[in-house]
Formats: sequence, structure tokens, C-alpha cells
Amino acid sequence: MNQTTSQRLLNERQVADSCAISVLTLRKWRSEGRGPRYVKIGALVRYRPEDVDAWIQSHESQRAECAEVAQ
Repeated sequence: MNQTTSQRLLNERQVADSCAISVLTLRKWRSEGRGPRYVKIGALVRYRPEDVDAWIQSHESQRAECAEVAQ
């Protein structure tokens, strides 16, 4: 992974903030197989903006609560 790729990845806090949820909720959803797709790099969990946006779009009823993160 190069620096450009790593700069595009979002951490848990960024995703949680954009969806107005807690990091704990995001972690719970991940353990349940819910929530946006993620990338595991060692112990780190990261999210691609396009995966977060796709997940948001697949939950249209929740769209008002979540801001699109890929601009």
C-alpha cells in the first residue's frame, strides 16, 4: 500500500462521525457482519470511502443520518 492509498482510507472515528454513530456501534456492526466493508491491515481497521458510500446508498432510509464521505 502506498502513501496515496493510505491517505484515502478512513479510520473508525471518521466513519462513525460521518454516520453520527459511536465507534462502539460501528465495531458491533462489524462483528455482526453489518456495516460497510472494511480493510484489515494488521490490527488496524480501515474503510475505503467508496465502500462507505456504497453502504450508505444501500440503506436509503438511513441516508439522511449519514453524510457521503467520498467527495
